[in-house]
Parts: sequence; structure tokens; C-alpha cells
Amino acid sequence: MAELKSQDKNLIFALDIGTRSVVGVVARAVDGRMKVLDIELAEHGKRAMLDGQIDDIQQVAALARTVTGRLENRLNVRLERVCVAAAGRALRTQSGTFELELPEEETIDAEQISRLEAGAVSAAEAALQSDEEARRQMFLVGYTVAQYRLDHYPLSNLQFHSGKKVEADVVATFLPGEVVESLYAAMRAAGLQVASLTLEPIAAMNAAIPAELRLLNLALVDIGAGTTDIALCRDGSVVGYTMATVAGDEISEAIMRAYLVDFKTAEQIKRALGEEDQIRYRNILGLEEQTAAADVTAVIQEPMDRLARAIAQQVSEVNGGPPSALFLAGGGSKLAGLRERVAQELKMDERRVAIAGNNFAMSVFSDGIPLENPEYTTPLGIVVSAGLGLLNDSYVVMLNGQPAKLFRNGVLTLQDILLMNGYNYSDMLGKTGRNLKLTIDGKHVVLRGEAAVPAVLRVNEEDAVLSTIVHAGDHIQFIPARHGASAARTLGELLGPTFRGHALVNNAEVPMDTVLQQGDVILTMPAAPRTSPPPRVTEPVRPAAPPVSTPAPAAPPVSAPPKPVQPAPPRGLHVELNGSPLFFPAKENDMPYYLMDLLQYSGIDFENLSRPVRLQVNGVEQSFQYELKNRDSVVISEI
Repeated sequence: MAELKSQDKNLIFALDIGTRSVVGVVARAVDGRMKVLDIELAEHGKRAMLDGQIDDIQQVAALARTVTGRLENRLNVRLERVCVAAAGRALRTQSGTFELELPEEETIDAEQISRLEAGAVSAAEAALQSDEEARRQMFLVGYTVAQYRLDHYPLSNLQFHSGKKVEADVVATFLPGEVVESLYAAMRAAGLQVASLTLEPIAAMNAAIPAELRLLNLALVDIGAGTTDIALCRDGSVVGYTMATVAGDEISEAIMRAYLVDFKTAEQIKRALGEEDQIRYRNILGLEEQTAAADVTAVIQEPMDRLARAIAQQVSEVNGGPPSALFLAGGGSKLAGLRERVAQELKMDERRVAIAGNNFAMSVFSDGIPLENPEYTTPLGIVVSAGLGLLNDSYVVMLNGQPAKLFRNGVLTLQDILLMNGYNYSDMLGKTGRNLKLTIDGKHVVLRGEAAVPAVLRVNEEDAVLSTIVHAGDHIQFIPARHGASAARTLGELLGPTFRGHALVNNAEVPMDTVLQQGDVILTMPAAPRTSPPPRVTEPVRPAAPPVSTPAPAAPPVSAPPKPVQPAPPRGLHVELNGSPLFFPAKENDMPYYLMDLLQYSGIDFENLSRPVRLQVNGVEQSFQYELKNRDSVVISEI
């Protein structure tokens, strides 16, 4: 086999890592549009993604490698750099405020504004962390300054103004670290370097609604298997992103429950709607079955209605009402009847709700590959975003020897890149050690903490500041600031080696090596002066009184006998099935139990099943693949 050519810098390779499939696209820019050279799609053998987030990194990596290999063989090119997008469902938005006190009134420069904004973004992240059960690394997607204040007076721009106190309020958007890191880990395992990272709703908007159409108030709804991402534009700009918590998987899971089939078979049944009047399938018992397409449509009506209502609610909430037109994209958009239901929920003319694809030709084309498929919205959007320079993340910036994670549009500063890669304000500027406040003989004393060791900030081997503009191909070296040590003293260190006398700490006499604590009160007493010995007495001395006997010390209390150690409860799963308790010992390697594991204990004869089966956990309909938790209440019964 001939050796593959290297991927040249103008050849764009994009992977859309979806809940149901992985789509690869290879393209290059030609006359202001992206020419698609090849497309490859492969479906996951089992569910490796949950709600758009990678669950099984190795399985996703293997499928990505399969898609990449097929494209490489057909194009005779070794694909090494990939452009990807993160699902928007996990986005978190939070406001933050920060202030800087200047030593004296001075003119505000760009570096001080950068420090102020970085502090406000870090404050937003800290507020977000306080709502989490455990601290998580967060990656900044972008932020907007809501307001500046100079000496309490509101301003839209601080630069060149003079004052002593500056404040900034920001609204920042973050992605949890595990979303980004799992995507990077899967690409590394597939032998690929991430050259570009953006958000799926941004990419989808760039494919379906080109910039010249954004003067109109338009909505893009990208319905995937696990997520439904929504983007809205008006007056030439994208004005909001949101997501609905209902997506295509809910449709598939309704089919699973109704027809007792696995997820893959449910997907096949769903895709057969509109193509076949009678649909044949094999259920989990191995039985060949047949059902009318009209019956399947009836089964999925309720989740489809929920999806349409969720889309309408989120679009109306962010947009302030229905848009002028709405585009449905993604695999879920092809579901028969959904377009009409969305139009009804939004009270829009059905002709103003369309399936995306007609506008793809404004930014992409191909000599022989049909590109109008709405499932291609996100992968084509990733290609367009990276190849046509619509995002600053379409080029590589190296941070400490590794490609930096970049999200924002517009000019990027060093501060932006550090915030996007999980660093915060204290990493950039450091913290002075905590002061130790004491009271000594009635006087308040403050022992200062050590100053922070400044961060190292260099771009292309030259010293830089936070406001330095970063360009494509730049190499950044960053060593976080080291926090100063907090002030600490023992009593002896505080009083010094020449002190002679006694000292009380909080009215108690303590050793000189006692470490002092915040707020301690110290009282010193100098040693009494030495006096001459008394004169020798020659008269007879009266005998001393007999010693007074002291009572014997009380016997120490008898400690209670130790409580018997209770044996640890056996490891495993406790659930309730149809009102009766069940216990399952822990599986090997602590593998979870699934709802399917309980079928054999339900009392239902699945070999002679004549009616649909209800599967509920804690009163909520669930799929066979639901992962059981301790104390779950499960119902498995015929309807």
C-alpha cells in the first residue's frame, strides 16, 4: 500500500462526536466556500455517549479512528489534526463582580482592566463552584462585561479614566472540565491532535444560517440524539444560545418500552417511519415481530409533543417570542410530524418552519456528495467555522507546549487564553499570605503575610502582560504565581530572645513554643527584681505547725467499655421491585446493575408476552439500560 501524504495546513478535517454516530468531513477553502472532499458516518455499536457527553472514551476513540481511517484510505492522506465541537447542553452561566483598590488616583490602563475582568470571571467561577457538590474544573467559553464602575460611578469603558477604585460586573459562560477533557482524551486515544474547539450550537449556526442572513430574527434548533441545541440571531449577530432537555433519545426509549427492543433496534424502527407501512423487528427475547408504522407513530406521539413544547418554550424564552423563521437541524429534525408540531406550539405559519440544508450551499459545496442532509449541520458547521476563519479557534496557539483550548470569537488576549484553559485570577497574580492579627499588652499588632511570587508570562520567548494580544501560531509560557506564606509566629519568636518574665495567651500560661492563632491576646509580665537575702536569725524559732494532710487524689473515672464494632453491611444493591425488597451482591469490578437485570425477577412470562410492559423507577418511565441506584423503587408490570 502506498504511503499516505501528510495533511497540509489548508486541509480541514472535522469530526462531529454525536450521541448516536461519529461523522467525519474533509474539506478545503475554495473561493470563499468550503469544498467538501469526502464524508464518512459510522454509528456507535452501543451507547458510548450520554446526553452528548462522552461516557466510554475508548469506544468513542475506536469509532473516531475507524471513520478517520476510511477517509485516509479514500483520500490517500494521513489525517493528524482534527477540528471538534463540544455539546452545548452542559453550558453554565454565572455573574461575577470584582474590584481593585489603587494606591492613589491614577489613569486606568489596559493591563489593570485585564486584571479587573480576570478577577470578575474568577469570582463568577467561584460562585458557580459554590453551587456544586464538589469543586470541578471549569473552562471559560466566553464572558461579557455588564458594567464597569469608577469610584462607584458607572461607565461603559474604563480606559484612560482616572480614579482610585475600579469595579467590573461580568456574565461568564463555562463548560465543566470533564466535558472538554473527555473530548480531548478521546481524540488523543484516536491518534489525533485537536486543532480547533468550538461549541456545537455555534458550529451549527455557521452552517445553517450564514452571517448575511442574520439581520433577520432566526432560530436554529439542532436536534441530536442526546441534546437539542438552540441558537438565535437578529440584527446581524447571534444573540443567544440555549438548549432543551428533551432530544431524539426520548423517542427511541418510548419505542424500546413499547416493543421490548434494544436501543439499536428502536433506532431502526424510528428511521423506518415514513418509509414503510409495516415494520419488522426482533425483540430482546429473540422473537420476530411486525407492527404498523401508524401504531409506532401513536407510541411516540407523547414524547414528540414534549420535544415540540420544550423547543417552543426555550426559543420563546430567549427570543422574547417566536422568531421570524425557524430551522430544524440534526437527525431528530427528520421525524415525521415534528416540524408541524413545533410550528403549532410557537403559533407560527408552518411555511416558516423548515428543515435545515437549503442554505448550506452558501458556505459549502461538493462535486458529487449530496450535502443537504440535516444530520450534516454540525460537522459542516465545524468545517466552515475552522476553514473560513469564522472563529479564532480555527488556528493553534501553544500553551506550555500543548495546543491551547480556545472558544471565543474576536481578538484573544493572553488573559483570555489562560481563563479558557482552567487558570484563574489567583494563578495569574497570586495571593499575599494571610496576615496574623494579635493584641499584645492592649496594643493591636498586625504581622504581614509574605508577598506572592509573580507568575511567569512569556509569548514567543518575550515577557508579556495579561492584555497582550495572542496570534495564530504563538507559543505561550505560563508558570502560575506562587501564593505568599501566611504570617506565623510562636510566642517565643514574637517576644524575642531577650524577654525575661511570664506571658499569658488568652489568660492562660503556655510554653514559649506555642504557635499563635488569629486574634490571640497576649499579656506579658516582667520577671520580679532580685532582692538581698534576709538577715540570719539567732533567736529560737518556734516549731512549724505540723503539715496539713491532703486528701488522696480521686480515683480516675472508670471508662465505659468500648462499644462493639458493628460489621460493615454487605456491599451490593438494595432495591424494591413491585413492592418487595431485593438485594443483589456487588458485581465483579463494581460494575453497575441495570433495569434489564431485574426482568427475570418480575414474575412476567416474557416468552409469552401479550401486552406492553411498564418500566418505572421511582415513578418515572425509564429504559432497559437505566443504571440502578441504591434504594430505587422499581415497577415492572404488564400494561
